[in-house]
Amino acid sequence: MNNLPKCPKCDSEYTYKDGIALVCPECAYEWSSDTEETVTDTTAVVKDANGNTLQDGDTVTVIKDLKVKGSSSVVKVGTKVRNIRLVEGDHNIDCKIDGIGPMKLKSQFVKKV
Repeated sequence: MNNLPKCPKCDSEYTYKDGIALVCPECAYEWSSDTEETVTDTTAVVKDANGNTLQDGDTVTVIKDLKVKGSSSVVKVGTKVRNIRLVEGDHNIDCKIDGIGPMKLKSQFVKKV
């Protein structure tokens, strides 16, 4: 039986102990088992081309024609992308573009609306 506390960030019951830290596998939140203090905060600040901070659920506009790898499609300048999700990695925006489908974008090629 799991006697560990629930995740303070997402309230998940599937926490596990990793050394001296407690870890949530669902949201990747880590905190100390002794206190409620955060050990590492994995949320990086993502900024658009103009320096505005992006958050999950924002609407952005593409500022440059972007070729879609493995296709002859192009994401045109001015394409609005709604309800973005921020992810780790080089292409740090996960989204769905009408007419093209799901894809990942770099934050340097979008601006917040």
